[in-house]
Amino acid sequence: MSTQELVIPAPREIHTQPRTSDKVFRGVVTAGGLSSLVILGLIALFLGYRGFEILRQEGFHFITSSDWSISTDDAGNVLESHFGLAAMLAGTILCSAIAVVIALPISVFSALFLNFYAPAWLKRILVTIIDMMAAFPSILFGIWGFLVLMPSVEYWAKLLHRYLGFIPIFDMQVPVFSRSPFVAGVVLAIMIIPIITSVSREIFSQAPLDRIQAAYALGATRWAMIKAVVIPHGRSGVIGGAMLGLGRAMGETVAVFTVLNIVFQVNWQMLLGAGGNVASLIILKFGDASPYEIKALMAAGLILFLLTLVVNAIANLIVKTTGKSGR
Repeated sequence: MSTQELVIPAPREIHTQPRTSDKVFRGVVTAGGLSSLVILGLIALFLGYRGFEILRQEGFHFITSSDWSISTDDAGNVLESHFGLAAMLAGTILCSAIAVVIALPISVFSALFLNFYAPAWLKRILVTIIDMMAAFPSILFGIWGFLVLMPSVEYWAKLLHRYLGFIPIFDMQVPVFSRSPFVAGVVLAIMIIPIITSVSREIFSQAPLDRIQAAYALGATRWAMIKAVVIPHGRSGVIGGAMLGLGRAMGETVAVFTVLNIVFQVNWQMLLGAGGNVASLIILKFGDASPYEIKALMAAGLILFLLTLVVNAIANLIVKTTGKSGR
């Protein structure tokens, strides 16, 4: 072949400009990510706008006081009002803390069993059941907790009071065990176990295979390998899953309203049948509330919204500081 017959192609131009498809995909993803922030911002603005009058009137006492009362005349004009969330905030924190304390170890051990001990056929069945439980409506948990679980939990509460009564949180002067924060915490724990289990299972399944094999090669047992490799590697993920469960427990409404007595008094005794949370307060008062009291409920929703954001921020900080792999 002669040199005249050779066709030398033109040099290909190399540039860093993305293709049209890349630009479209990036735009769609960016819009989807920003839309969630815009929606959350609009929710916060709406709650703040509707509840600003109450927040300005009550001030810091809206968080520190426990009185919730309103009096009106025959024409519906407000004569006197006092709104405080201290009791509901204390109940929210107490019920959510009980739920996480109960659910976290059960979820972690369930995730470890599914990943490292369960046969393949059993794992498929259990994973399907756990995923279905995470999608159950909360009203079903509330009805089941009220009709089925509550008698058993009341018996457990009496045992805790009898044998651990020397600890202040288990000591009770009034023997009222029904519809207590402990009952609500157990119901919430059952509700958030699927969430924490699913997150923990995914994190544990991503443990480095080379480190797992190295642990076995050094003579480690399965449990020793889990303690040395899997749990340290998935620690941050487990904490993140626990915080996700805590966020759902703090915002749960119907289940807590079904199994808990709503009392406007700060109660840190987990076995005493009195308490409440912010979400159950809103569902309790919203149906019969006057327009002025609805503003107070909107302000309560804003406080719960901000509290959830603070919990998520703390979770993000904990995940970043504890994100270490195994040895």
